[in-house]
Amino acid sequence: MSKIIVAGIGPGSKEDITPAVLEAVRAADAIVGYKYYFQFIQEYVHDGCECIDTGMKRERERAEQAFELAEQGKTVVVISSGDAGIYGMTPLIYEMKRERGSDVEIKSLPGISAFQKAASLLGAPIGHDLCIISLSDLMTPWEVIERRIKAAAVGDFVTAVYNPKSNGRYWQLYRLVELFLQQRAANTPVGYVRQAGRDDQEIKVTTLGEFDPEDVDMFTVILIGNSQSYISDGHIITPRGYYRECGDKDIKPGQQIMMNSFKTIESELRNKEIPLDHKWALLHAIHTTADFEMERILHTDPGAVETLYGKVAKGELKTIVTDVTMVTSGIRKGALARLGVEAKCYLSDPRVAEMATSQGITRTQAGIRLAVEEHPDALFAFGNAPTALMELCDLIRKGKAHPAGIIAAPVGFVHVRESKHMVKPFKDIPKIIVEGRKGGSNLAATLCNAILTLDDAAQLKPGRDL
Repeated sequence: MSKIIVAGIGPGSKEDITPAVLEAVRAADAIVGYKYYFQFIQEYVHDGCECIDTGMKRERERAEQAFELAEQGKTVVVISSGDAGIYGMTPLIYEMKRERGSDVEIKSLPGISAFQKAASLLGAPIGHDLCIISLSDLMTPWEVIERRIKAAAVGDFVTAVYNPKSNGRYWQLYRLVELFLQQRAANTPVGYVRQAGRDDQEIKVTTLGEFDPEDVDMFTVILIGNSQSYISDGHIITPRGYYRECGDKDIKPGQQIMMNSFKTIESELRNKEIPLDHKWALLHAIHTTADFEMERILHTDPGAVETLYGKVAKGELKTIVTDVTMVTSGIRKGALARLGVEAKCYLSDPRVAEMATSQGITRTQAGIRLAVEEHPDALFAFGNAPTALMELCDLIRKGKAHPAGIIAAPVGFVHVRESKHMVKPFKDIPKIIVEGRKGGSNLAATLCNAILTLDDAAQLKPGRDL
């Protein structure tokens, strides 16, 4: 019966050719393929088999020859490197069968693809969702390729890159790296293998930030890890999650949801190369508001979060004063108890109403005046009242208050921007400021929580006090 068997012969090593492919090669009446590939199967070809080899870029010609032979009643094997269905001859053979209206039977035999071979040499980089992209624009417009690159980067796929460079294509790989760095951290693992499975095989492991496109050629396959991939002992590992399942038995469902949310937020940040303590505050702010504009408007003084956490850890910072009770309510009670910190709001203090009436000021202003008398060195957190923040600024200038830090996140339309500008001249006080009109009690509270849990930031493990 007329038959074309399209066979993937693997990346180049005889050990990587499957038994099914070897059986097909041994039984073939004719074998058609790129001449370079015959060296890998020659010893399995029987004497009477007709071998037709051609040079590169002759794929249609090879397919036509295969059909002509098969239509004479022969069993023809068409060989491709790797897996014939991945950038190989299989799609072309099926398309040509349709074009010719041929009744030749088509059978496809899978092979070990170059990206699979490269992955095995690099460790375990493809342990989770992955995609494959070819940078060859011979038959695919670059605009389409670039859209696919962006989608892979945004989707956090482990990505295998085929045809990364040629003599005429030198800039495309640079563009891919540029696009990935917009979505992935610079320490994302990158592995690449040249001539995988062949005698002159070369294996290298690096990071996205250190990767040099000049170090690869058209015989190289590149594997870029996802946000969970890491390098260990020279190998790239992309975890599937088995150890997380075993090791997280004490993590409550609410904390797991929060951890997953933080990972999602981190993967979508435009700028990932920011100090850890600022990132920790930013992740909390975005998690609370679902507003990625926080990347632009959340300001932290250099090392502010780390400095304030250090004071808490050393027992130097014992009190957080808030402008309204909603901020106090949002600060995690478990974290406060664990660290020996008290969160206070003076609005319910009976002295506040009397002071506000007698002195013609707002109740929040009065609350801050009382707080400064009793806790002049507290961390002050504002999520509602700009007048309260302005009052603190006035007391600082008068030498009556010397806060450990200030969280300036009042919200609204009257004096809000001005109150935040008033805080900025105090260079010696660590500050976290939500610029502009935005803010809120929930935001001020979550920024307090970011300070209290900074020791969880490196592991990206929020929510232990939920």
